[in-house]
Amino acid sequence: MSQKNSIIISLGGSIIVPDEVNATFLKKFRELILQNLNKYSKIVIVAGGGKVCRKYNAAAEKVTKISPENLDWLGISATKLNAELIRVIFGTLAYEKVINNPHQKINTKKRIIIGSGYVPGSSSDLDAVILAEQYGAKTVINLSNISHVYNKDPRKYKDARQIGVMTWKEFKKVIGGKYVPGMNAPFDPVAAKRAEKAGIRVVVMKGTNLANFKRFLQKKPFSGTVIG
Repeated sequence: MSQKNSIIISLGGSIIVPDEVNATFLKKFRELILQNLNKYSKIVIVAGGGKVCRKYNAAAEKVTKISPENLDWLGISATKLNAELIRVIFGTLAYEKVINNPHQKINTKKRIIIGSGYVPGSSSDLDAVILAEQYGAKTVINLSNISHVYNKDPRKYKDARQIGVMTWKEFKKVIGGKYVPGMNAPFDPVAAKRAEKAGIRVVVMKGTNLANFKRFLQKKPFSGTVIG
């Protein structure tokens, strides 16, 4: 089976641990991945830091002034903890180590590979894009706590509207080009720039709506935003 049949999933930390670890979601997510495992040569899941990252960053900043780089290192540690959780729930079906360097070549027959954050200056979204390049995947599925990209922040503007399909240029107008540690964006701007350059599309969808994600995996109509 060709490596080009691989899929890359950027799994938002805020749906892994909304407040407490979401074991109910993880159980259903695991079942869905295993149901579709034979369709793909590799399923690469990159865990984000989400609320765990933001809580630690906020606590550190209450104590003293923290550099953006050190805030990022805190966030990266949060992604590693979340990634280890994902790895262990797949047991022997997953590669035995969390990949924290997306440039690293992994020689394994295991179909499930789990990744985490890597270095400061971007979120785990960038690692997902780099892994897509590694495995020849043309799509990154971004499972987050939002269902779509909006034309403006729906938390601030009642007239914000969902977008079904957009170009990378349109996306950059919405989120801007600057990365901030712990930022809560549909997809990090550093990752967006690399995805655009590599010709990789990103599909943003509500991660907890697993019925919708299943439709995507079955190549059926789904709800979400396709970028690129």
